[in-house]
Amino acid sequence: MTAETAAAHRAIEAVWRLESARIIAGLAGLLRDVGLAEELAQDALVAALEQWPADGIPANPGAWLMLTARHRAIDRIRRNERLAGKLNLLGRELEPAQHEAPAEFDDVLDEGRIDDDLLRLMFISCHPVLSTEARIALTLRLLGGLTTEEIARAFLAAEPTIAKRIVRAKQTLASRQVPFEVPSPAERPGRLASVLEVLYLVFNEGYSAMAGDDWMRPSLCNEALRLGRVLAELMPAEPEVHGLAALMEIQASRLAARLSPDGLPVPLLEQNRGRWDQLLIRRGFTALLRAQGLDGPPGPYVLQAAIAACHARAGDAADTDWEQIELLYRALGALAPSPVVELNRAVAVAMAFGPERGLEVVDGLAGEAALAGYHHLPSVRGDLLARLGRDGEAADEFRRAAALTRNIPERTVLLRRAAECEARR
Repeated sequence: MTAETAAAHRAIEAVWRLESARIIAGLAGLLRDVGLAEELAQDALVAALEQWPADGIPANPGAWLMLTARHRAIDRIRRNERLAGKLNLLGRELEPAQHEAPAEFDDVLDEGRIDDDLLRLMFISCHPVLSTEARIALTLRLLGGLTTEEIARAFLAAEPTIAKRIVRAKQTLASRQVPFEVPSPAERPGRLASVLEVLYLVFNEGYSAMAGDDWMRPSLCNEALRLGRVLAELMPAEPEVHGLAALMEIQASRLAARLSPDGLPVPLLEQNRGRWDQLLIRRGFTALLRAQGLDGPPGPYVLQAAIAACHARAGDAADTDWEQIELLYRALGALAPSPVVELNRAVAVAMAFGPERGLEVVDGLAGEAALAGYHHLPSVRGDLLARLGRDGEAADEFRRAAALTRNIPERTVLLRRAAECEARR
């Protein structure tokens, strides 16, 4: 491969990652078929790989890809007599564009229309007719521009499994005749909740990987954060959208401090806060203020962002307003009851009022079926027992937590804590 070809391929990869969602969204808006839109966008990508190394990189690469993909849409429609009416409409729309010089490519990307199509594509990718796993895979493929291989590697799944998941998702959307539109105001809260859930699931898998050799996968955090920022611009009047953006910004600010030099997890209370990214924290505070300035009571993401902001404001763990955090967790539990929320509240109770009080809350969760295989329950209990000097019991809890987690670095830390407790007995 020549240097010019390599440079062209790097440019294509960068442009595709940035523009693929806009291109697919624009095509889907015309064709009302997400699967076909992705196929034609991929055709345009292949054309770029063939032409750019020889002809040079266009002045507006994103518009070149969009126009090429739309020309392929015209060709496809011409082969389908049932869409003759739509062909005439699109033909009139594209007639001037086919003769424009590259300098005029900006006209092809109508920002307002593309933004609308992007929002529609987000709601379709996260549609409730799809399983959670399918929503995640389709979102990363269509909106994130990730390849099937990249998605499989990020979630430690076999590539054929992810490929089948994506194909079935698109088939489901087609068979159910899911319309390419933003849901009605009556449907929007439930549908928006699905979009936010998918983005936060992607972020969390990057922030604390469920399994594998890596504690974090920052690329997934960055992708979720990017999509969250896009959604916040597309839906500026939705407080929960800004709440999730704020939450991810503030949590992402800690990424550099969450790993020790030997690649092991560093708990929040032990992190070097000088390594927290202050720009991301400021962005998080700004998003939180936007959320709090909109009408209505705070939702779950706004409350979680407010908790993250309490940590971000504190110079160290001792300066943290744990009583405020406990109140926020109490409000979150009232709004969205969950044993996981109650477990997090137990940590705040322990920090604000002592480990005995926190242990009482934790022990009250012992019978929760939802926490039966949740390794954070014995981990938190072990930490509180260790703080109370009950090292033998703490060691048992840390070993139990280590047996439950599938993440190797986390297991290493838990077993190390168990050994430390045993040494103090």
